[in-house]
Amino acid sequence: MAIRYFEEEGVKARLQHKRRLNTFIKEQVIDVHLDLKKVEINYIFCTDEGLLEKNIAFLNHDTLTDIITFDLSEQEDELQSEIYISVDRVADNAQQFGVSYQKELHRVLFHGILHLCGFKDKKPAEAQEMRRQEDLCLNAYFQEK
Repeated sequence: MAIRYFEEEGVKARLQHKRRLNTFIKEQVIDVHLDLKKVEINYIFCTDEGLLEKNIAFLNHDTLTDIITFDLSEQEDELQSEIYISVDRVADNAQQFGVSYQKELHRVLFHGILHLCGFKDKKPAEAQEMRRQEDLCLNAYFQEK
């Protein structure tokens, strides 16, 4: 069972089709990569400033970022996580990369889940595989419409 919550801290994420997105994430990402009894993921959309505070406080990074993923799981067969997303960064990145806000928002949503599935992005080869996985998710999700 997968439960996902979407919270907005002083912002409007403009996330569409939440129920469909929940189903896709569970069936096409989590169930493909993980074998778990229980999944609870809380997405929190915030501003650059809100995410920067968390980046400094919890990761000791004084930089802007689009996403921070926290795995709060206490048991091996369960996943509990909070994923913080800066809608300011998503909007700026969408403009910079020449894609729609919705496409970039979904790329970041999938990026956080992929981290929880074990994908990393620190080394060039890892980053390349992460991008490939993001693209697979994006293509599958937007084709389903």
